[in-house]
Amino acid sequence: MIVIPAIDLHHGKVVRLKKGDFNAVTVYSDSVALIARSFEDAGAKRIHVVDLDGSLEGRRINADSIKAICDAVKVEVELGGGIRTLADADEAFGLGVSYVILGTVIIRDPDAAIKILKAFPGQAALGIDARDGKVATSGWTETSTRDAFEVAREFEHINPAFIVYTDISRDGMLTGPNFDATEKLASSVKTPIIASGGVSSLEDLIELNKIKGLFGAITGKAIYEGRLDLKQAIKEIK
Repeated sequence: MIVIPAIDLHHGKVVRLKKGDFNAVTVYSDSVALIARSFEDAGAKRIHVVDLDGSLEGRRINADSIKAICDAVKVEVELGGGIRTLADADEAFGLGVSYVILGTVIIRDPDAAIKILKAFPGQAALGIDARDGKVATSGWTETSTRDAFEVAREFEHINPAFIVYTDISRDGMLTGPNFDATEKLASSVKTPIIASGGVSSLEDLIELNKIKGLFGAITGKAIYEGRLDLKQAIKEIK
């Protein structure tokens, strides 16, 4: 399992939300490149970036910041938020990202999602954000009636590069991941799973690392709040 530090972008700044609530924003830095380089220096092999504004608007909002991150580091960058069309994916790759993560589009326009997955094999992934087991969309401001695990299984035959599974109730709360749901998803599909939401300590990462089929774990607020030493975590988690 790899440890993947997160950069959430809002108006060009590095922020974290609580449970995806845009009214509960904490700003950690206005230098995205500096944060990205610090993660690379700590040993990260991949950085998870979310364009929060893009996820709301359905279009690229923080392009300059995303490019600044990609230009600042040599490691892989995965991007989610606002990718709804082939053109959106093309634009993201043009900024320098290694992977695009599809979220809202897999619910609102599954045919478009399939086109993107087929056009970029090995580079397009799914972002399944769950609230009470149901997939949330549009920057988590809306909740669909679709079951998160059913959606994962439905798209598996298109061979997404990986699935980022986020439990919204845990995100930004430092309460620990939803181990049971993560393990259930990892055991129900063959696609590599990346866990997200709630990681608060090295102990959380150690427990996640025990889940068979888990490819990675994303952590953000725990790093920014000084609860998790990224360099130590990367060294400890293999």
